[in-house]
Amino acid sequence: MATNPVVRPVVATAGLVAASATALILLVVTLTYIPAADLPLSMKILIAAIPLAASLYVGWLWWRRANRRRTWEAAAAEHWRSFYNAKLAGGTTAELTLLSVDAVQPTGSWVTVAWNRFNHVQPAWLESLPEPIWPGSVLLIAPDPAQVMPGAPWPDTYFIRAADCLAWAPAEGRPSTLEPPSALRARNS
Repeated sequence: MATNPVVRPVVATAGLVAASATALILLVVTLTYIPAADLPLSMKILIAAIPLAASLYVGWLWWRRANRRRTWEAAAAEHWRSFYNAKLAGGTTAELTLLSVDAVQPTGSWVTVAWNRFNHVQPAWLESLPEPIWPGSVLLIAPDPAQVMPGAPWPDTYFIRAADCLAWAPAEGRPSTLEPPSALRARNS
């Protein structure tokens, strides 16, 4: 099963926190009481190895999850850099947040989008793109003036051509250190 790449990976879960606390308590108790126990040395080592191995395994799980989160955040920041660069390079652009994928077809998908600037939600047909787009993606598109015109009502269904999709980035990963193009232009003027 493929995981949604636009959802920020979770590091701490209730199960992992509980397992960490249990492993740490067992390790402390074992290392405190086993040396004083009247047992052969080989038995003491065997008993101490079990909570030590459990603690190392839980530590490895924390490290793996934190590493996955760092990798995801770096990829999200790169997507947002290319998103803002495409926004600077493009003419008229619009940001759409993909709320859901309703039906996948061979040539595209029926989706529900929210126009970020206008706070308008509507169904749309999204032509097949070179890479899969998941719910939670923010799309930068060149809007079709034949479909969206000032003063005219919104179309019932918006058709998004693959050629009009300039960039995408995960909605959850919008970094605060990157500035939108309007702020960049104002500072460079």
